[in-house]
Parts: sequence; C-alpha cells; structure tokens
Amino acid sequence: MTRTTRTVRGAAVLTALVLTAAGCGSGGDDTGGKGGASAAPVDGGTLTFLTLQDQIQHLDPQRNYTGEDLAFANGYLQRTLTAYKYSPDGKEATGLVPDLATDTGTPSADAKTWTFTLKDGVTFEDGSPVTCADVAYGVSRTFATDIITDGPTYAITMLDIPVDKDGNSVYKGPYVTKGNDQAAFDKAVECTDDKTVVFHLKSPVGDFNYTVTLLSFSPVPKSADTGEKYDDKPVSSGPYRIESYDKGSQLVLVRNDNWSKDTDDYRPAHPDRIVMKFGLETPVIDQRLIQDSGDDQSALTFGDTVDPTNLATVFGSDRFADRRTNELDPFVRYIAVNTAKVPSLELRKAIAVGLDRAQMRTVAGGEFAGDLADGVIKPNLPTDYEPSGMWDTLLGLKVPDSGDPTAAKKIIADSGETLPTLQYDYPQTDANDKLAASVVGSLAKAGIKVRPNPIEAGQFYGIVLDPAKEGHLVYAGWGPDWSNASTVIPELFTPSGGFDLSQSDDKAFNEKSAEAKAMTDRQAQAALWKELNKQAMAQVWVIPTRFGRDQRLAGSKVGASSGKDGHVYLWAPFGSWSYGDLFVKP
Repeated sequence: MTRTTRTVRGAAVLTALVLTAAGCGSGGDDTGGKGGASAAPVDGGTLTFLTLQDQIQHLDPQRNYTGEDLAFANGYLQRTLTAYKYSPDGKEATGLVPDLATDTGTPSADAKTWTFTLKDGVTFEDGSPVTCADVAYGVSRTFATDIITDGPTYAITMLDIPVDKDGNSVYKGPYVTKGNDQAAFDKAVECTDDKTVVFHLKSPVGDFNYTVTLLSFSPVPKSADTGEKYDDKPVSSGPYRIESYDKGSQLVLVRNDNWSKDTDDYRPAHPDRIVMKFGLETPVIDQRLIQDSGDDQSALTFGDTVDPTNLATVFGSDRFADRRTNELDPFVRYIAVNTAKVPSLELRKAIAVGLDRAQMRTVAGGEFAGDLADGVIKPNLPTDYEPSGMWDTLLGLKVPDSGDPTAAKKIIADSGETLPTLQYDYPQTDANDKLAASVVGSLAKAGIKVRPNPIEAGQFYGIVLDPAKEGHLVYAGWGPDWSNASTVIPELFTPSGGFDLSQSDDKAFNEKSAEAKAMTDRQAQAALWKELNKQAMAQVWVIPTRFGRDQRLAGSKVGASSGKDGHVYLWAPFGSWSYGDLFVKP
C-alpha cells in the first residue's frame, strides 16, 4: 500500500500534554460531552472530508497506491475481486471477504494459477455489465508504464508473461499496437467466459487473493479509457459516481443509480453524497472539528492527523472520546537515501549516525507520533518482524537516539570522501517544514549540509518517483499491502518493486528477495524477510525513523456501522477510516 502522503505533525509535544486542561473549544453538541451518542446506522445525509491536500493523488485505479486513497476509492467508487472486512479489530480486519467475486478465489495445487468467478448483475455506472474482459483490461493498463504511472507493479512481476533480452515484459499495455505481444497477456489473464477470470503466475503466490484487493486489479471498461486523463473521472463500479472534481477546491460524489445492494453486500453505502474539501490548513480543520457545529458535525479528516497543538484539547477531555482515534498505523516512516547520488556506504552510515531521530519524533508529536524504528518491517507484522540491531551493532557502533555527530564526522574523515550538499525532498506542510528544519539542524552538527526541498503534498510521490527529479534524501512512509513483508522488502529495495526510492539494485539481494516471494512455507519465508531487512539497514538504503501512530478526529454525527456502538475507528488494512461503512447520524 502502500506509501503514505499523510503528514507528520509539527511542534514539540510535552509529556504533560494529556494532563493539560482541555476545556477550551466547544463540543457543539447536546450529548453530555462525549462527542456524540451511540446510534444505529441510517441512510442519507452528506459526509464531508476536510483535507490539506489539493487533490487526491490518483483516482485512476491502476495508479492509486496510497493507503488513504485506496481505502476511499474502494469504499465508494471502485470494486475489487476481494476486499478486507470492515472491523475495528485489527486481526479480524485483515481477513478477506468476496467483493466482485463470488468467493475469495481458488488456487491450483502449486498456487501458480488462481481462479475467480464474478457475481451476477454487477454493472458500471452506465449500466453496462462488469465482465472478465473489463477486469483483464484494467490489469493490462498496469503494463503501460509510460502513461499509467505511480501504481503497483504486482501484475508485471507476478503474471506469467515472457520478458525480452533486456528483462522487460513483451507486453507493453493496451496503448501500444506495434511489437506488442497481446497474446502473451491474454494467456496470463484468461477469460474462459464472461464471468471467469484465471490468473496464471510465474511463481507460486500463496496469498495472491490478497494481491487482488488492490485497485490495480479492478475493472475498467475499454471504451471509457482516456489514458492519462482517466485519472480525473474514472468510471465507477461502486455505490457512488463522480459528479464533479475540481482540484484545489472539492470532489463531489453522488449515488450511482446503477449500483445495487443485491450485488454488493460489502458496502452499506449509507450517505447520499460524499464531499471532499481540498486545500484547508490542518489547524483550520482541527478547529472546525473541535467546534463541531453545523455541517461540520458530519465532517471528518481525510488522511490529516490532529495537529500537536490540539492534542491536549482532543485527548484531554472525555467530550471527544467517541469521535477520536489514537492507534498504531500500518506505516513505517523513513528517509530513503538515494544510492545513485550517495553511492558510498560509509557516507550513508555517517548520515544515519548523525541524524537526531529522537528530535524528529519529538517534532512529530512525541509519544503520540509512535515508536522509534529500527527497520522497515513493523512489529505489527509479527511473523516477519525481528529487531534489526541497526542502532546497536549493525553500523559498527551503538548509535544514541539523538545521533552522534562526533562519530559521524569521524566516519566521513576516515572514508576520505566528501559529501555534497544533500537535497532533502518532503511533502510540504507547516509540520513537515519543522521536521525538515530538525533534519537540517541535526546533520549540520555533523558537518553535513542539507538543502530542504518542499513539494506540494498531493504531487509529492509523482515527483520523487522520477529518478531525474529525486534528491539525495527523501522523506517517505510505507505500509504493507497485506500482512506479509512480501509487500515491503521487494517493493522498497528491488528494481522489480514499485517504490525503490533508494535506487538500490544488488544482484544477490534481488535473488534472495525473489526466492522469498516464491516460498509457500510461511515460516521459512519470514526468516528470509528478517535477514533481508537487516541487510538493507546495514547498507543504509533507508534511515528508519518511526513506527507511526495516528490520531484523528471526526464530527459528532459521523458513525461507522461496524464500529463499537457505531463509533468511528482506524481501519487496520489501510490505516484509514472505514470509508465504505461510514454513516451520518440523524
């Protein structure tokens, strides 16, 4: 999933924060001060999302690859073969349920072939039926990497399609006619009839039915495909359709009259309208939700977390107890080190050793921001997590949380090399500006010069994923696409992945990663993921900073039909709201 554009939070938060008097700001309701009474789910009303972003990164399903955007689009616009259960219980929420398919898929004995049967009566917003051909066409778009950018590449790496002498797929996507092996794709994604989709894979993938939860495997009608412009108004197969989309202003979704609950028992689709308001500053969003008046009672954040200056108010009073969240999110925050621009391992070590990670955590929100990280596999992937030892022995010395500028200077001096001024790319917010200042300041103590490069948050990954535009250091976040580090290690550190901001390309590492992906013995696979995580940290392809935690706030009239007593919650699979089952209380 997926990288995150969610911002870290800005100013320092004191330990005594939650003890601060929090009576300022009216709750705006008459429920006795707990942020909204319990309520049974009802249909109707308008649900409004407030966000700092100027746009959704991508609404094109094959280009959508940020956790919040995936959850939003899948909840309202685009269906997938399988989906995650709506539940506030993290373990239960990682369980699969059928969506477009009648069940969660049937593998062959060797797990190299997976078969799905589509439900009867499913249609697009124009009333035309969703068929196997539409699913296959949607998947085919993934291969048009010059047009369909930024999305996951699992179809390219997993499907049994030959490669040419340069290692590139012989299939180039649906927009190329000359020298394009369409037959190879049609053999890999086979339609035995309108309802049956058969995926033929290069290697065994025991959890491929989790892979198809991604929107890159969702249907697209060929007749409606507008290529790059499809991002602005994709055709809906879900309960809502796009009425208007004005970037920088708002997105409006209205009911899709050709969607039927009879074919979709997954999405309750309670609200009549979904409105997203773009370009609002985080403090403004917070104050509107804290005040909780008028239409803002049925509003909530979109990806933006509560600003540190408001945490005392939100978490210091029971008035907000039923409409706030404070949960571990799926994401690891880290700084990717571009090995093409910093090829020296010793210089990469110096950057890691000199960085004050404790100060970054404080700037990000202290205890509310999460735990200091030691790798890219998070403890909430318990099968695959093991301490990497990065800050104890892996770099040849014990590195304090606050960094060791003296040791960093010595590493640079002993290397006989010099570091250029480093460009630090990050998604711009007030909070991230403060975080960048922390990075610049702490590395300056080690004699390392850093030039901050703020980028508009909604366009951030579209820019830094271009190697020609990427700087030396990139602030990023990543969460697994499903509960297996197969969606972490290969994605972040191999050319076959879709998010190798480190530009790492180590032959032995790539081969071992491919070996692990093909394993059906889960415990043996986990042992390899642990080993590869340590290798990546020893090479300082990234500098892990935090295992993130997420605080959010919703209006008092927003509920979740699967939540305890109808209360909103952070949904584990994408670290998001449970978009598809949110409702507006009367």
